[in-house]
Amino acid sequence: MRTDYSKPEEILEGRKWHLVDASDLVLGRVATRVARLLQGKHKPNYAPHQDVGDFVVVVNAEKIRLTGNKADQKTYFSHSGYPGGGKLVPFKRMIERKPQHVIEHAVRLMLPKNALGRKMFKKLKVYAGENHPHEAQQPEAIKL
Repeated sequence: MRTDYSKPEEILEGRKWHLVDASDLVLGRVATRVARLLQGKHKPNYAPHQDVGDFVVVVNAEKIRLTGNKADQKTYFSHSGYPGGGKLVPFKRMIERKPQHVIEHAVRLMLPKNALGRKMFKKLKVYAGENHPHEAQQPEAIKL
């Protein structure tokens, strides 16, 4: 038996654009579906060593929600690199200031932690509001 792998030209031709409306959806559920689309796991020609995934545009990031008490308890940690430079930002403040970062962070952690994962992550476009500049690509709206 032989395993057929996609050629780079075939991968580029088969790329689609998907539009996801995140209003009133749960963060983790959206992130898992978006990560699968970015990796290309929904396609029959999926291979873990190739980037066969599609482009994903997420709108209404500011209207994403969490279940239970996570909206009060969840924090985002960052470090400046200096001693004592750790910083914790609560979810509520992060969703007010940078709502697109919440979805980007959740999706980034679900992708591979290597050069291929970074390449996949560049195909994710997240916007806080309803408007986005990708109308020319004619993204196909998907229901999650």
